[in-house]
Amino acid sequence: MSDTVDRALDLWGLAGADVRLVAARENAVYKITQGPHSLALRLHRQGYRTDAELASELAWMAGVDALGLGVPKPLLSTDGTFLQVIDGTQVDVLSWLEGETLDGALAKETTDTRSRYLGALGAELARLHDASDRWVPPPEFQRCHWHRDGLLGDAPLWGRFWDNPGLSEDDRKLFVKFRQVADDALRNYGTHLDYGLIHADPVAANVMVSDGRLCLIDFDDGGYGYRLFDIATALIKHMSAPDFPALRIALLDGYVCTRRIDLSHLGLFLALRAVTYVGWNIARMEEDAAQERNKRYIEQARNLVLNWLSAA
Repeated sequence: MSDTVDRALDLWGLAGADVRLVAARENAVYKITQGPHSLALRLHRQGYRTDAELASELAWMAGVDALGLGVPKPLLSTDGTFLQVIDGTQVDVLSWLEGETLDGALAKETTDTRSRYLGALGAELARLHDASDRWVPPPEFQRCHWHRDGLLGDAPLWGRFWDNPGLSEDDRKLFVKFRQVADDALRNYGTHLDYGLIHADPVAANVMVSDGRLCLIDFDDGGYGYRLFDIATALIKHMSAPDFPALRIALLDGYVCTRRIDLSHLGLFLALRAVTYVGWNIARMEEDAAQERNKRYIEQARNLVLNWLSAA
């Protein structure tokens, strides 16, 4: 076990607890067990978020947890803060959620049950948006913005999708055109869309099925954005599934039965979500299977962009 983990255990009064590494992707996550209780210790990736941004994320999670949302609850360290920095590594501790990811649960279920899960996810996103509007952020709150500039500006949050090296010349021209037309569309009516704090990555892998309810995890990319962006993100990875029409209806019904929203621009946000993945993959082209993943992302983005442009 690393010195960083040892020191973190001391800072949260957990010295002597059992420690097991359970994830080592963007963040390193350890399951900490002390008697009958388990917690999640996170060591954050270097350079992705500032201390202020991470402290804000944890304050937000604590705020919506207090309002009854299903999220991991941040735990205060012995000095009364949610975040510690140990030898340059940002560290926090969250409540542990038993269960499985929604991704895993969906793979085992029939269409009816899959639709019920997506309906529950739509309702949970609506509750997150409602709770986030009720919660009052502290004055020092800092999170990213998935607004027009964050999606389509010169330096989008997830990369310049129109510069992806896997694009054909035709695709590059298409994405440049989309960027211009979508920018104009958001400039014209973006102020009328529901905007506020969003999870920004509520894919099924970031949702836990725990004690019969759905719980949102991994708020790394959360910030201010269009609520339709969250809905599009929850839908987009299911679009190739045979039962996607039923899943789409279920998620949208789950949301609108809980919170009112104008869905008329959902097609734009599906296209926006698709191109963000094309941008995101640029920095990961050396990973295993990145080339094949890039082809899938580009194909999906091309189809959704063409669909939206033809209807715009």
